[in-house]
Amino acid sequence: RPPPKGKVAGSSPAGVATSNGGVRMIRSAQLQAFLDQSERFLRQDCTGPAAAAADRLCARWAETGAPRAPTPEWPTACAWLEPALAAAATGPRADLAKAFAALVPDLSWKRRSSARPEDAVFWNGHANATIIGPGGLEERDDLWVGASVLGPRVDYVAHDHPPEEVYLSLSPGEWWNAEMDWTDPGPAGAIYNPPGILHRMRAVDVPFLALWYLPA
Repeated sequence: RPPPKGKVAGSSPAGVATSNGGVRMIRSAQLQAFLDQSERFLRQDCTGPAAAAADRLCARWAETGAPRAPTPEWPTACAWLEPALAAAATGPRADLAKAFAALVPDLSWKRRSSARPEDAVFWNGHANATIIGPGGLEERDDLWVGASVLGPRVDYVAHDHPPEEVYLSLSPGEWWNAEMDWTDPGPAGAIYNPPGILHRMRAVDVPFLALWYLPA
């Protein structure tokens, strides 16, 4: 479905005055519901270093950041969101998928900055959206939370970044990193990428949809 109209990018943060003259930020009910479900499944499905990263993430988002309203964007690959979410609605993370689906129309979906139209398969076959972090629904620099969608059989380019990262899949897919061969974590598994490691992901013969969580 297309994004709603009338959003204003970079709108002023919403908040309420406190007794000491400060401002307490207000988080939307939809975003809080998504974070509650994220915490549930991160704590349930992560072990080892991924569980430690989950602890850091949940502690950071306990404090609300500055709300904003990004201008919704809808690249070609967003057409795969509907079938991916429909499949996720019957899976073990159905509650998380439902909470995420409520946010989808308000997100600014973008292609990776290095993508080029000449590579039509990748250009038309992927999109990313930040939920919390730079350009997201909550502007902050201490954590990044977002989503990636890929069309069937699309490979995401190898990349790295300083923060560690946890992925929760909402549909089938495979991950690789420099210390791990291609792995399908299954519908209730998690993927952990250590800080700075080269990694990539790919769709199988159905659309790929995954959530990513990085304590920056």
